Amino acid sequence: MPQAIFLSYASQDADAARRICDSLRAAGLEVWFDQSELRGGDAWDQSIRKQIKECALFVPMISASTQAREEGYFRLEWKLAVDRSHLMADDKTFFLPVVIDGTMEPAARVPDKFRERQWSRLNNDAAHAAFAARVAKLLSGSGLQGKNDPEAAPVLGFGSATQAPAKTDDTPSIAVLAFANRSGSADDEYFSDGLADELLNVLARIKGLRVTARTSAFSFKGKSTTVTEIGRMLNVATVLEGSVRKSGNRIRVAVQLVKVADGYQLWSESFDRTMDDIFAVQDDIAQAVVKELRTVLMHESGGAGLDAEVSAQVARVAAGRTTNAEAHAQFLHGRFLIRRFAQNDLLAGIQCLRDALGHDAGYAEAWAWLSFGLTRGAGYGLLSMQDANGEARAAAERALSLDPNCVAAQVALFVHENFWGWNWARALEAAEEALRMAPDDADVCASAAMLMLSMGIATRALALAQTAVLRDPLNAEAHACVGRALGALERPASEIEAAYRTALEISPQGVSYHAFVATALSEQGRHEEALQICALERSAWARLETQAIIHFRAGHLVAADETIDKLLDLESKRGSTSSSAYQLACVFADRGDADHAFEWMEVGYTERDSGIVLVRTSSFFRKVRSDPRWPVFMRKMGYPE
Repeated sequence: MPQAIFLSYASQDADAARRICDSLRAAGLEVWFDQSELRGGDAWDQSIRKQIKECALFVPMISASTQAREEGYFRLEWKLAVDRSHLMADDKTFFLPVVIDGTMEPAARVPDKFRERQWSRLNNDAAHAAFAARVAKLLSGSGLQGKNDPEAAPVLGFGSATQAPAKTDDTPSIAVLAFANRSGSADDEYFSDGLADELLNVLARIKGLRVTARTSAFSFKGKSTTVTEIGRMLNVATVLEGSVRKSGNRIRVAVQLVKVADGYQLWSESFDRTMDDIFAVQDDIAQAVVKELRTVLMHESGGAGLDAEVSAQVARVAAGRTTNAEAHAQFLHGRFLIRRFAQNDLLAGIQCLRDALGHDAGYAEAWAWLSFGLTRGAGYGLLSMQDANGEARAAAERALSLDPNCVAAQVALFVHENFWGWNWARALEAAEEALRMAPDDADVCASAAMLMLSMGIATRALALAQTAVLRDPLNAEAHACVGRALGALERPASEIEAAYRTALEISPQGVSYHAFVATALSEQGRHEEALQICALERSAWARLETQAIIHFRAGHLVAADETIDKLLDLESKRGSTSSSAYQLACVFADRGDADHAFEWMEVGYTERDSGIVLVRTSSFFRKVRSDPRWPVFMRKMGYPE
């Protein structure tokens, strides 16, 4: 039986491939590595095909380089290996995918066959040695596993700071998909989305149940992805899907719970009710789903005892919501609009929340989302920063006074303090309380990670951002937050690039994502490639800021100055609702022009530019941190020592 190992990699990753090769050979293993085994010539392609046909194990190396390249010889190698695998028994171990940077599995551009195996992340010498030992065990015949190779180190985060969580195979798990709108009017989409969202929130608070976060679960909306594919990508055992038909005051909600492993329908039911009964419908569905999961997946006995226990569980987590159906409908609509991240929808969403509060002034979560909307509206330049600042804080405080246990209220408060209020002690207190109440909530973790970055607590920021990615793998903002944290910790630019590319893959229209990738490329000296991708950035301020920095780094001094002039012109034409002070401070700081950098930092401070809170950890400010004005500005911002 052949014992050779085939390493497949993009040419940019040759150094990393050499390190893997050396560690495998040090363990006494035979490795086919093209740089050492081939000497060029016409036999190159033929030799590669022969080795893939005869090798014992195929090790594809996954990285930012393979993500970036739509074409490459390594993709042919992958195809040849996949074609060979179709002739193998299902329980034969052939693929051992490895990741050499921050690339995450859900958005990786790889064949589906690779996803059938757990991936290993090789980020240090210890990881290389452990991988070599495992491969040696596999080839000795004593460690052959099938698709769920238990010794593989799963891809669960970035770098050595990430620890694999406890195995969750026995934990009941579910993804609640966006419910289909069958009402005949697109205007009712908010209601079908909102109903699924509310149900997801209830289920997420049930102890012993693992629920996929909203962003990832809803990312399949409008797509033809199968339940099996969704289950694999989200690592859940069951999927809940449904539809909502709304006509006047009547609604019909049809739902079904499907087991991912075999597509078997565990439970289904339809509910015909009036809008006044919407809360009862939500509770009925939640109780049925939890009961089914506990009996089918946890093998608990049914009966009146379980019914009563599940009913009490749902009642506890549903406590605190409004009982006013109209307030609830307006809240769902407002939250739906704000979550769309579209400027045109934001003001309408804020008005819906005001209407909801008009029907129920004691609706804590509506106050929290009003605070979110106002904070975001000021950030988009749609509202006066001075006016929105005070109202956003008051709305968050009102939500907390109504319900101290409202997680959204705690998050709204520390998000506001992070970007506008700058009361760091109060922000940290609210963040810690939110994390205590919802430690695994992806949105809470990602928002708290941004606060930690502002405060200079970069290691914790990375850990929180990684948790957000684990819980919500298709959340572009969570991946972007990982990239920011990696940058703050001065990790290799290739790792940072991989995180940002994942965010861009998930959300190609995401604000600043092209600019983020371009900056990471520029850090690696790939300036022309960086300029090409930066040109695709739709946000003018992010595009101009990044182009000015890249041009200067590339030695295009005239182009750099011309781009700065465009950014200054954009700043001069703004109204009283926005500011490009932070972007200008970044540009001058990266050039080493401390005088202009601190001038624009002062403008950002005076105008309450939300971006200015990132100066403490942004890599753009490396050249000015030794300036005596730096500690003075840090104290002025009120940062704790």
